[in-house]
Amino acid sequence: MIFLDKDTKCLVQGITGKQGSFHTEQMLKYDTCIEAGVTPGKGGQDFLGVPIFNSVEEATEETDVNSSIIFVPAKFAKDAAFESIKHLDMVIIISEHIPIHDSMDIMAYANKMDTVVIGPNTPGVISPGVGKLGIMPTHIFKEGNVGVISRSGTLTYEIASELTRAGIGQSTCVGIGGDPVIGTNYIEVLKKFEEDDGTDAVVLIGEIGGNAEENAAEFIKNEMTKPVVSYIAGRTAPPGKRMGHAGAIIQGNTGTVASKTEALNNAGVEVAKMPSEIVELIKKEI
Repeated sequence: MIFLDKDTKCLVQGITGKQGSFHTEQMLKYDTCIEAGVTPGKGGQDFLGVPIFNSVEEATEETDVNSSIIFVPAKFAKDAAFESIKHLDMVIIISEHIPIHDSMDIMAYANKMDTVVIGPNTPGVISPGVGKLGIMPTHIFKEGNVGVISRSGTLTYEIASELTRAGIGQSTCVGIGGDPVIGTNYIEVLKKFEEDDGTDAVVLIGEIGGNAEENAAEFIKNEMTKPVVSYIAGRTAPPGKRMGHAGAIIQGNTGTVASKTEALNNAGVEVAKMPSEIVELIKKEI
């Protein structure tokens, strides 16, 4: 497993909001280690036994949290992220619709502070059997040895469910986020899977737009010893139209399914034409 293990102790920013409270309850039910919540003005209260603090700094003084998950509206996400990045090792940003310039500021500060950021606009991270920091429906995941990386939350769920139904478990599933500017990218996740003793193969789920998958293909070709299979969404997308995610747009001749598939094939990665084909491709590798 990567990112989320037995040593991960998390706080929830926005724990008293609608999304924060709902998903905190789900994370606790999955035995995730949630040690604190942060909502300014509500310090001293608790939610399902989780103490609430007015700030991340207060939470770090009173608990041993080392990670944060952010459920706050987009206009407050930058301030929330800066607060966590200053004090913690890992920050997962679930929030959607964060302005690009805010995301750029967040990533610059994270790089300066050497803090891992996953997202924004991510479903989060789940290590089946250990916990989840995110919004995934836990019943579709199964403990195992296949790592999953994706820009799309929905496709993560679909393919993880297919794997589970076929009896193939997952080590960790990571949603890197669908925005044009994100923290942790494919290559950084692939590096961790390559080093992870609990991962024997990787599923890379991509989509149209940008060149992240092409860059990942170059890394796979030169650095990966573990097998990787892939699926690229957006096969029928018309050029110039944004498809779901802010980063999923074809511009010119770049960012297409064809260009990404060619790069991955050249790296020895088989690319499924449909999500349902992933199971058979991964079966050949493990």
